[in-house]
Amino acid sequence: MNIKERLIRLHHSPHVTRPLLKRWLRSDPGLKQAFNQSPKDLSSSLNISLKRATIIYNHIHDPNIMKKVDHFLKEYAIITWFDQSYPPLFKTIPDPPLVLYLMGDPSLIHAPKGLSVIGTRTPSRDAYSAMKEILLPIIDQGFVLVSGMAKGIDQYAHHLSIKNGGKTIAILGSGFHHIYPRNDISLYHRLASEQLVMSEYPPDRSPQKYHFPERNRLISGLTWSTFVVEARLRSGSLITVDQALEQGREVFAMPGRPGSPTSEGCHQMINDGAKLVHNARDLLIEWSEKFE
Repeated sequence: MNIKERLIRLHHSPHVTRPLLKRWLRSDPGLKQAFNQSPKDLSSSLNISLKRATIIYNHIHDPNIMKKVDHFLKEYAIITWFDQSYPPLFKTIPDPPLVLYLMGDPSLIHAPKGLSVIGTRTPSRDAYSAMKEILLPIIDQGFVLVSGMAKGIDQYAHHLSIKNGGKTIAILGSGFHHIYPRNDISLYHRLASEQLVMSEYPPDRSPQKYHFPERNRLISGLTWSTFVVEARLRSGSLITVDQALEQGREVFAMPGRPGSPTSEGCHQMINDGAKLVHNARDLLIEWSEKFE
């Protein structure tokens, strides 16, 4: 096994969390000892309980599980921290993923221009027409739209890009065998065949509540700019905005009708310093000033 295969096999274990795997890499950079240590040695070297070490040991030495992982290696494009094809923007965020699973066109992660688009799952009737007016010129300029395939704003951003000859990336909070949400499976299949679907979770990992805040840091992290269309106060979109700011990304917000619950979050962001977007020109000028 090379280091990539060792990393993927360890990453597959549900008890090997991202912080633990990073600690493992610090103590054993080539992961050469990982499969030779006893549970007791693992417990000692990683400073974890013997029970947890035993579960991890059994998982990574189970031939049936490893056969399944070998199948994943053949079926999917898998990029690790050690690959030259690893997205360079992810190396600039505080908590980068170590393993990424991809379906579709992996070249999209290296597109020179990208915009993350996020927002509420229950948008107002005004949101779709406003998105079309603002985002169509962005799509025409060759920007890849990055979102999370959630209901509402996310799915509309993906559809808008596809219908208008653009490119888009969906970052999931689950493995490919457990697509969530399931309200638009045809969109998922089209993204996986014509665009790009990405997840840091192994294909057989079902969605968990904590996956989605984790996933959101990748949506904001894959581009330099995040555009919030509509958001309620105390919404997941605001978590993504906090992550974008922590990552040093630009945050843009679309104002909405006064008193609309789905605009309160955007208005709060603008009050806090997010850049107000009236039209596509606001986004394009900002991009040209900073990156061209």
